[in-house]
Amino acid sequence: MGGKLDPEALAAVLDRTGGLDEDVLVGPAYGEDAAVIDLGDERLVVSSDPISLAAERIGTLGVHVACNDVAVGGADPEYLTAVLLVPSEAGDGVAPTGGEGSDDSIETIMADVEREASALDVSIVGGHTEYVDQLDRPLLSMTAMGRTDRAIPTGGAEPGDRLVLTKGAGIEATAILATDFREDLEGVSAGTLDRAAEFFEDLSVVPDARVLREYATAMHDPTEGGVFDGLIELAAASEVELVVESATIPIREETARLCTAMDVDPLHAFGSGAALATVREEDVADALAALADVGIEAAEIGTVRAADEPALVLDGERHTDPAREALYALWDDT
Repeated sequence: MGGKLDPEALAAVLDRTGGLDEDVLVGPAYGEDAAVIDLGDERLVVSSDPISLAAERIGTLGVHVACNDVAVGGADPEYLTAVLLVPSEAGDGVAPTGGEGSDDSIETIMADVEREASALDVSIVGGHTEYVDQLDRPLLSMTAMGRTDRAIPTGGAEPGDRLVLTKGAGIEATAILATDFREDLEGVSAGTLDRAAEFFEDLSVVPDARVLREYATAMHDPTEGGVFDGLIELAAASEVELVVESATIPIREETARLCTAMDVDPLHAFGSGAALATVREEDVADALAALADVGIEAAEIGTVRAADEPALVLDGERHTDPAREALYALWDDT
């Protein structure tokens, strides 16, 4: 099963960035969610992300994982491009025109994309579609763009800041488990599974980021590898040490039940739907109150301190390397 390149392999990508341009304020870097380009009076925040494994609601996931990265970069997402690659032969309900199920599946994916983009008031401005012989399931990759007066990098955390997490760990993973793996969750009630599947409606952190950007020194969108990897990436980008107690990390009841049933660590499972931010100590209470005022759950989960080597100190144990996404083992077995 695939996944993100490890930091060592990623170095071969990050070292090759084409021509130098002084207008690129934030370029490719480990842990950074989005690029930032100077437009003069404004900054353009740009991010790309693929969805290739989840079987349900990939259009929904595709829109939000791309738009979330722009949002935590300090901008409202405004534009999207979509690249949709589908299998050439009938499989997973996708086939060329005239093949069984092709119209339904492509229509479903793009209807999800259009619905979620419309809800965010984001315009789909282009992209690409193609049949690919080597695929056995659809692959959707989206690029989101938005403008802002003040971009917020992942690498802006300062010693003394406090860590804030919205909603909770494993929001995206919970929705995937409740749909892709519903038949494997025989010991979980139908009501719990139905509520968990509704977590697809909680994937956007655009509202979270709109509040937090008034207070944040850094923001990050935990995705693959969950909150754990999100913290590792934030520490690396900011060159700091993050000190966190797992007991302070919010985990919803449905997430806990499904993850326990599938032997999945919610801290290591797909984390879209939560926003990580670092906030100056004197601003934490105001930030949490502002989130509560608009109905967004949030908690202070740790502190930022100076370090010779970036790391996450979780429950007293020091971590410097990202972990493998917990759900990959489940797909490996199918």
